[in-house]
Formats: sequence, C-alpha cells, structure tokens
Amino acid sequence: MTASTPADAPIPLVDLRAAHAEVAEEVQEGIDRVLAAGAYIKGPDVAAFEREYAEFAGTRHCVGTANGTDAVELALRALELPPGGEVVLPANTFVATAEAVVRAGLQPVLVDADPDHLLIDPARVAEVLAADGGAVAAAGGDGRPGRITALLPVHLNGQLAPMDPLLDLAAQYGLPVVEDAAQSQGATQHGRPSGSWGRIAATSFYPGKNLGAYGDAGAVTTSHDALADAVRLIGDHGSGRKYVHDRFGFNSRMDTVQAVVLRAKLRRLPAWNAARRAAAARYDAMLSDIDGITLPRTLPGNEHVWHLYAVRIGAGRSRDAVLTALQEAGIGAGIHYPVPVHLQPAFRSLGRGEGSFPVAEQAARELLTLPLFPQITESQQARVAEALAKAVARATA
Repeated sequence: MTASTPADAPIPLVDLRAAHAEVAEEVQEGIDRVLAAGAYIKGPDVAAFEREYAEFAGTRHCVGTANGTDAVELALRALELPPGGEVVLPANTFVATAEAVVRAGLQPVLVDADPDHLLIDPARVAEVLAADGGAVAAAGGDGRPGRITALLPVHLNGQLAPMDPLLDLAAQYGLPVVEDAAQSQGATQHGRPSGSWGRIAATSFYPGKNLGAYGDAGAVTTSHDALADAVRLIGDHGSGRKYVHDRFGFNSRMDTVQAVVLRAKLRRLPAWNAARRAAAARYDAMLSDIDGITLPRTLPGNEHVWHLYAVRIGAGRSRDAVLTALQEAGIGAGIHYPVPVHLQPAFRSLGRGEGSFPVAEQAARELLTLPLFPQITESQQARVAEALAKAVARATA
C-alpha cells in the first residue's frame, strides 16, 4: 500500500486503474499513432495483436472480434454445424455462453458441474451423449446422426475444464470441441495453453478479464486454417472483398484502439498472472482456519491464473449477509452467477426447473468472490481476511 493510500481505503473487487497506471504511457503512444494514421478498424495493431496472441495461446491463428460473446458465436458458425443441432455446455457459466449457442441457430444442452472444482463434469457429459442416440465414431457406429453436434466446455474462474476426458468423449462420438476460454488467458493444463485444446476456441477481453481491453473486445483462436478464414469472413459481413459478400455474416471486428491496449497488456500478462497466483496462495493461507467457508480448489494438472477467487459460504450461514457485511467494511466483494442459466427467464424454454442441476444451483447460493488483482497488497488481503472472518462468524441463515 502506498503512502498516499489510507489504510482504511476501500478495496475494489478489481482495480482497473492500477493496471492502467502500468501501461498508460505505452497505450497513449499507441493511441496517438492510431489517431495520426486514421486506421481505426483492422489497423496494423490489430494484425500485430492477432499474431502475438496466437503465439501466446499456442495456435496458428487468432482472429480479433468485437466481444467475447461474438467470438463464441463465430466459432460455432465457422464449424457449419447442422441448424438446430445441440451443443453441450455447463450449467455453471455466464449466460453469454448459452446466448451465443442460440444466436448461432443451435440449442443448448446443459450439464452439471463437478462438486469439487465446479467445472463441467465429464461424467454428466457422457450421460447425455449416451442418451443422445448418435453413432459412436470410434465404435464403428451405423452413421445415424444424433442431435448433439458439439461440446462447449467453459474454463471457469481462471482454470481449464478437464480436457483429456472431454476430448476422449468428443473423439468417441465424432464431435468438435469449442473452448470458452474467456476467463483463462494464460492458464495451462499439463503445460498446454488455454485456447489450444479444442478445434476452435473463443475468448473475451472485457475490461475485467486477466487480459482486458478498454471496452469490449474478443478473439477466436484455432490452428485450422479454414476455420480461421471462416471466422474472419463471417465477422466482416461475410466479405473477403469489398462489396462482395460470399456468405451471410455480421459485423464483429476488433477496433484498433483496443488492439493497442491489448498489446501493451499482453506483454505484462505472464507477470500479472504470476502475481495473481501469489495473491491466491496468500488467501489460501490467510483463510484456511476460518470455519464456515470452503476455499477454491485447483484441478490436478492445471496452472490456475485466478481470474476470480471465489469461496463458498457453508450451509447455516447467509452468503448474502456476509456480502453485505464485507461491503459495509469497504471490501469490494461480489457474487458471480447467482441465478444459473436454466433458471433465467430468458431460458425458460429449456424446460429445466429448480433441482435440475443441483451442484450449479448450490454454487449459485454459496459462492462469494473476494478482491483479487495483480496489484493487490498483502495488507489489503489481510483486511479482507479479517473482515471475512468477522462476517462469517456473525452470519446465520
């Protein structure tokens, strides 16, 4: 904590100003360059960022998009899945994942999370695939197509979904895997980067992400040339040549100012992610003795980048009362996904009511996100831990 910051100053959930302070000069130089050239859309910095992020993600291609939701939709559209086909995704995700499926003309099929890591549960995926009735490619099926056309695992809170069993299932049933990597820039599993596991992947650079723009932006990564070409074409009105539209598309291009910001931040992302891991380890130590909470767990083989650090407030205690107490103490805690996708009014048509996905529903009632960002200090975290211990001790459901 700096000398100019009072010891009792509010602690934000995410401190975007601290991140900006580290890149401000470089970003301003880049913006001046863009303004001087007038290259606001598809400028040189966009192409440079796409090359740099593809290398970072371990893929041949990166295509910038206007936002992360578009990126998921574009990835699905590029695969040319059958209209109305079903896509398997976790119930424990932000609603944008399911929105993108519907926007692509497909149908979401939700499955529950595993109770320890709250990531998509391969056992539940296997159940819906077995019930689907489609041919099993590896078993020499009869070619009769099932309704399920793709798997869409979500890398949540900064760590990857269990990709090995999911890829095994995808191979068994002849399905493409599309990664939702919006919360995992820089995370790895068995050393392999997020965004490089599936046939194609989507990510978001919403300002609060580990790699955040100064507005909306996103990207698709893939090592398949034809898929990258299709994403670029669809996201530019289906046009590879001016006023010639080869297929139906829409407008989802990354603007050059966002690319400038992302290039500056990408150079610092490995160090920032390392700082997040150190902060998460400090929380683990500070919070381990507090009764009534469960700390987040890392799936074996994952290198977590801690987009969010979310604890679970145990049964018998009111998570919302704990949140209120923290906020009154100047702690910027928050709740992510308090209403699961299947219980949102917009997705009532899925026909899945309360009790359909008990793990996701319990997580929605219990999870509480604590402040975590690369510049958070040990003294700030100690304040969070002290306030949380007092709030949990007082809170009863």
